[in-house]
Amino acid sequence: MEYDLTQSALADATLPAGFELVPFAPELVGEHASAKYESFKNEMDVHVFPCLGRRDGCLRLMREITSRSNFIPEATWLCRYREPATNQPLAVGTIQGLEVDGWGAIQNLGISPSYRGRGLGSFLLQRAADGFKQSGLRRMHLEVTTDNTAAIRLYERMGFKKAKVIYKATEVAGA
Repeated sequence: MEYDLTQSALADATLPAGFELVPFAPELVGEHASAKYESFKNEMDVHVFPCLGRRDGCLRLMREITSRSNFIPEATWLCRYREPATNQPLAVGTIQGLEVDGWGAIQNLGISPSYRGRGLGSFLLQRAADGFKQSGLRRMHLEVTTDNTAAIRLYERMGFKKAKVIYKATEVAGA
């Protein structure tokens, strides 16, 4: 799905109470990996990208993304929730950005299942879009599994347009 960053700004989202958004820093790679794992471990994306179903795979993926020359830290954010009783931060969402062929490329927007439905994905997308603009990019895109209707609704609501369908081979359990 694609979004033209020059046409209009994404609608500002309001972060719910108890949540905080943290800009990328190298020492946060482990928290990003934890949020990624919790977000994807039981999702259909694991069939296309098996590393998302393993903690070590998510950490390896985060290290790989953040070490690339086209990594955009300004488009990479971590969402935390502070438990009121303990005030301890818990990583519950993540988004990463790369520049690919002049486009901002969203990598693995994920929100842990028990924190979905609160607008956190919208907030992370807004910050990533702002980061791509700061980097001088005019367009961004992302890939989404066609069966992930909740994510597709979010992206369409935010102004993304479907561009093309890409088929990726997966193994089916028990086949």
